Amino acid sequence: MTAFDLDQARASILAYSLRSMEYGLNFNTQGNISIRVPGEQERFLITPTDLEYDRMSPEDIVLVDARGEVVEGRHEPSSEVTVHLATYRRRPDAHAIVHTEPPYANVWGVIGEPIRGTLVNMVIYTKGEVPIMPFAQSNNAAFGDAMCDVMGDTNAVVWANHGLLTVGADLRQAFKTTVAVESAAKVQLGARAVTDSPIVLDYASLGFSDAL
Repeated sequence: MTAFDLDQARASILAYSLRSMEYGLNFNTQGNISIRVPGEQERFLITPTDLEYDRMSPEDIVLVDARGEVVEGRHEPSSEVTVHLATYRRRPDAHAIVHTEPPYANVWGVIGEPIRGTLVNMVIYTKGEVPIMPFAQSNNAAFGDAMCDVMGDTNAVVWANHGLLTVGADLRQAFKTTVAVESAAKVQLGARAVTDSPIVLDYASLGFSDAL
């Protein structure tokens, strides 16, 4: 589409939110998804706080400004909206964010070890191993800035004892990265059950483009 369609974007956020449940990446009211809205003014669409995805409609998706203030919507935005906004400030290449709480990625967050390049598709999407953000309360901008320091130029970061955040050039890409990270986390767990030295890939040596 040539012009950005807010209604279509809301429907897309809901569709991927429901898919996150279908894939076992979220349950109850876990996680949140947002999109950067193009235009002169910084605006963002984000899932509301404390509303189950299977009870959500596109109209429940909240439009906020760069301060997290509601522009349009009948709910408050996700309690982690400040983390999304900090990420968008720090990562101008990111136009969508997916935060989930997938079990296998969370295993590595609990033990404090990064998800390494066990699968090539993950390495391509994330641009390297997925680091671990130490546990802290995640409903504030300071957490978002600290998380961005840990994430660097990669496209994913695990929040210790909490979940996974991925960024992408669009929502489809961010969600694909989420799925790839969870798959690699599961494979890494299986590989470590067999050997302490699984074969891992290094993004820099693969020769792929640095595009998001």
